[in-house]
Amino acid sequence: MKTYFKESEFDSPDLKGSGSKMKPELLAKLNMARHNAGIPFKINSGYRTPKHNKKVGGASQSSHLKGLAVDIACNYSTDRFIIVNALLDAGINRIGIAKTFIHCDVDCDKHENVIWVY
Repeated sequence: MKTYFKESEFDSPDLKGSGSKMKPELLAKLNMARHNAGIPFKINSGYRTPKHNKKVGGASQSSHLKGLAVDIACNYSTDRFIIVNALLDAGINRIGIAKTFIHCDVDCDKHENVIWVY
């Protein structure tokens, strides 16, 4: 299967190369979801340094801090449907839906099989 993402897409804006801190289990599932969706995934947020997480108002226990979460840009309901279904099919079962992005993570320290809205 093709690799759809570059490591740099997951960098925290304040730390070049920090995309390397993303966990392979998330990246494999995300790549599978992107393949199955058949539409591009633009990553708004991947790994976050504590400083950047605070700047963007992220939760203190954010899965982004552990390289276990991404936010995917999404502005259209049809794309939202495709992306969420692809994430679920790939085994990602923690999903947050906002007006302009979809959060997904594979953080085993948090409840599984949840979808929330922002």
